[in-house]
Amino acid sequence: MMQPQKGVCAEPSLHAQYLLLNVVDDDPQILREKLSRILDIFDDYENEYFEAMVTGLIAIGAGFWEELYPDSRPAQLSAFPKMECEDRSAPDTGGDIFVQIRADRLDVCHAIANEIMELLHLHVELQEQVQGFRYLDGRDLNGFVYGAENPRGMLRRQVAVVSAEIEPVFEGGSYLHIQRYRYDLRRWKSLSDRQQEQVIGKTRQHNTDSEEQSASSHCVRARPMLPGSETPTLVKQGMPYGNVILQGLLFVSCAASGKAFENMLHNQVTGNEDGDYDRWLDFASAETGGAFFAPAIGFIRQRGC
Repeated sequence: MMQPQKGVCAEPSLHAQYLLLNVVDDDPQILREKLSRILDIFDDYENEYFEAMVTGLIAIGAGFWEELYPDSRPAQLSAFPKMECEDRSAPDTGGDIFVQIRADRLDVCHAIANEIMELLHLHVELQEQVQGFRYLDGRDLNGFVYGAENPRGMLRRQVAVVSAEIEPVFEGGSYLHIQRYRYDLRRWKSLSDRQQEQVIGKTRQHNTDSEEQSASSHCVRARPMLPGSETPTLVKQGMPYGNVILQGLLFVSCAASGKAFENMLHNQVTGNEDGDYDRWLDFASAETGGAFFAPAIGFIRQRGC
């Protein structure tokens, strides 16, 4: 059985480094070899700093997949589903390679990122680097609990990882989508607590359903579940980021299906026939977006020899 990369089903951590890279050379074999060596870097740091709970993943962009692995392609790997409706948008800004590094020590995340960039510096340019962090007791910067609907235990793998029955060649892989959101927290904080709970659809303190939850509440429109089902369709691996001027969320989702994220995004941006969209998008603007596939460990190693 092909094992997924550890970052796909990773539990929440205290810190993260996200690297978005564009490839600048035309030697795919060397790059395949070096991607395999990145897995060794993850393993080395995990063993040396076991208390830091190191996990990582490498994902290949939809537009770059054939350049790196021309023999086969994941069936549902397609371009990021960019959307626009009224003043809400979800742009596609691409990216060839996405690297996620997570640990409970910021210095370890930093060291891994530096080692990866030293390994790849002749082959890639850095499009974007985002440093994520756990905020308070696992909350988004809007003050509400983030990712509470994520599946746990064995269900986490079933939701996030491609099975051999569906795509034998890509067993153990995961469809991954990213978005970097920028928040208007000054405007958000001008709302009363009651108004904020109406927008999110949850109570701030206990994360229970708000009595005034509506079809346009964030927790309803951004719920990664099929209609009539309570089973999640994706795992959220994003984290807050920012400084005192610019703040937001680096959204990352991992799923066994390439359509799970697209369905959720449509519910948020376009909404339903009654015009109910995700009201949190009045305060959060997506500035980037990309679609990727994170192959199984064995897939990367076999092709990196």
